[in-house]
Formats: sequence, C-alpha cells, structure tokens
Amino acid sequence: MEFTYKIEEKKDYCVLHFSGNLIEKSQALEMFDRFEELLNKDCKKFVIDMAGFKYMNSTGLNTLITILTKARKSGGEAIIASVPDNIKSLMLITKLNNIFTIAGNESEAEKLFLKEA
Repeated sequence: MEFTYKIEEKKDYCVLHFSGNLIEKSQALEMFDRFEELLNKDCKKFVIDMAGFKYMNSTGLNTLITILTKARKSGGEAIIASVPDNIKSLMLITKLNNIFTIAGNESEAEKLFLKEA
C-alpha cells in the first residue's frame, strides 16, 4: 500500500492525514514541500493524523521527527493523533513517545493546543 497524505487547514492548526505505508524517503517529498509552504504561510501547529497509517520504518520515524523539529523551530508544535497499535509499539521501543505529544484523536489534539494558548 502506497503512502498517501491529505492536508487540511483549520482555523488554528493544520492536519496532516497520513495513510498507507511510509518506507522510502521519496514517498514523502511532495508532502514535505506542502508542509514547508504551510510553515511559510504561518501555520505553526500541526496534528499528524495517523488513523489510516499501516506501516512505517525508520524513514517514517525520520519524517515525524523532521515535522516536529521544523514546527518547533518555527515556534510551533506537532501532535501525533490516532496512532495505530503497531506504530504505538514502535514509538515505545524507540522512546519517541517521550519526545512527541500523542493524542487519542484530532479533537484531543485540538484541546491540547488550546491549553497551550
């Protein structure tokens, strides 16, 4: 299953909907271009919705870390939401659950952003 994404611009944040498998860096190049455009347009808060995500390897982890790093460097934040169980275990093994804020769903992530304000 190919990696696909959809970007949704909300009032106070942007949602990156990921689905499929992310196993090669080239799969995410177009998404990174759009992400950079959003940062330049002043969208600094991101929810990474992983509900449709099936599998990722170190490339997928690197993609998440890059989004988080760039968001934070621009004064924003990235919250991961709707993480499938197999990816949750990968986050635990790599200890990335200590670096990322993880929400049960987009609504919970939005509430976390409101707490920050």
